[in-house]
Amino acid sequence: MRTDVLHAIRLARLDLALVGRNTMVLFNVILLPILMAWLYTQAVGTERIDGVAGRLFVLAGVPGLLLVFAVFVNLVNSFTARREELVLKRLRAGQPSGPAILGGGALGALVLYLAQVALLAVWMWRSEGVTVANVPMLVVVAILGVALFCLFAAAFSGLTPNAELAQVTVLPVILLVMVGAPIAFPSDALPGALGTVSAVLPATPVVEIARTALLGGDHVSGGGEALSTGGQWAAALPSFAILLLWIAVAGLLARWLFRWEPRHG
Repeated sequence: MRTDVLHAIRLARLDLALVGRNTMVLFNVILLPILMAWLYTQAVGTERIDGVAGRLFVLAGVPGLLLVFAVFVNLVNSFTARREELVLKRLRAGQPSGPAILGGGALGALVLYLAQVALLAVWMWRSEGVTVANVPMLVVVAILGVALFCLFAAAFSGLTPNAELAQVTVLPVILLVMVGAPIAFPSDALPGALGTVSAVLPATPVVEIARTALLGGDHVSGGGEALSTGGQWAAALPSFAILLLWIAVAGLLARWLFRWEPRHG
C-alpha cells in the first residue's frame, strides 16, 4: 500500500512537470476555463439569482466547470496518449499497480484543481468581498469531484482511438456541462424534464455543494438562505448522495472501458 502511494506521488509530480512544459495544455487546463468563467459573469449582468448577485452566483458555480477542463479533458488526453505510446503498458509491467498509475493522474489533477479553486476564491474575495464560508466542505467536494471525473476520463479514454481524436471525444461532456449544469442558473429554473436532467448531471452536485461551501447558503434545495456550518452539511447531503452514486457508476464504466494497451492491439 505504501509503495503504491509513493508511486502515485512520483507519477503526479511527473504529470505536473509535463503540464508546466506544454503551452497548449496550460491554455486548455488553466486559462480557457478562467476565460469562460469571466464570460459567464458578463452574461448575467446585474441580476440577482437565489438571493445573491448574479456574478457571485456564477463564480461560486465555476468549480464544476473547472473539473471538466483541469481533470476530465486533461486526463482523457493524457491516458489516451500514454496508452497509444505504450507508456501505460510499460508502467503496468513494472512496480506500480493499476490503481497507483491512475491514482497518480488523479493526484496531479487534484493539485491543479485545488490551485484553480484557490485562485477562484481570491477572485471572489477581491471582486465581491466574499470569503469561503466552509473550507472543509469545499476540500471534500473537490476530492470527490476529482475522483469522479478521473474515473470518467479513464472510461472515455477507452473509447478514444488516439490522442488526436481526444478533443472530439470530450466535446459532448464539455457542452453538456456548459449548457446543463447549474453554473449560471439554479436547476429548478429549467422547465419540466430539462430541470430533472440538470439536477442529476454528474457536475451538478459538485456545483451545488461548492456553491454552498463558498457562499454559506442553501444552494442545493434552492433559495440561498444563510445556514450555519452544520446546516450547510445537512443541506448538502442529497447532493453528496448523488455524487457518490455517480462515482460508483463511473468506477464501473472505467473498469469496463479503460484500456492499458492500444486499441489496435
